[in-house]
Amino acid sequence: MKICIVSDSHDNRFLLAAAVEDARSRGAEAVLHCGDVVAPTTLKILNPIGLPVHVIHGNNSGDTFSLAQLSHDPDSVVHYHGQDAGIELAGRRIFLVHYPHYARAMATTGDWDIVCCGHDHRASVERIANMRQQETLFINPGTVGGVGATPTYVLGDLKRMEFEIYNVPVDEMLAVNRPPVTKHA
Repeated sequence: MKICIVSDSHDNRFLLAAAVEDARSRGAEAVLHCGDVVAPTTLKILNPIGLPVHVIHGNNSGDTFSLAQLSHDPDSVVHYHGQDAGIELAGRRIFLVHYPHYARAMATTGDWDIVCCGHDHRASVERIANMRQQETLFINPGTVGGVGATPTYVLGDLKRMEFEIYNVPVDEMLAVNRPPVTKHA
């Protein structure tokens, strides 16, 4: 199973959709969002893409009540977990939290195969030694919303435990969403 990991969309629904569409075209079957959605309506753009979206809130949460309501809408692909989440996909234990310091601490426990975070807008994929004399993957997808950094996401293969950082295909997204050119006489 392949997954798309994003964070810090900060209401940029077009970049979020472009990242998830790109990941889906590369085989992603689920999306993990590590917080800072801001307006819950931003996530509605993912409904037509059809992948299940597991989301937590960050420090720029916006309306968490509406986010919870969105996750209960029968037509929504969104699964809202609150401040953090421990989920299992394809037999892998995955922990989602917004803050890197919290994520690093959780990775050292050895209770999780993968720990994902956001917040600092710095994309990275690292292996962290844990208390079980093994390693936990620490993944920060950066900012899919392009806030102060190039918009990025991470595509991961849960079977192979291989993860790669991708730039959101902004040029393609702009071509699709660019307003028509009007000629003046």
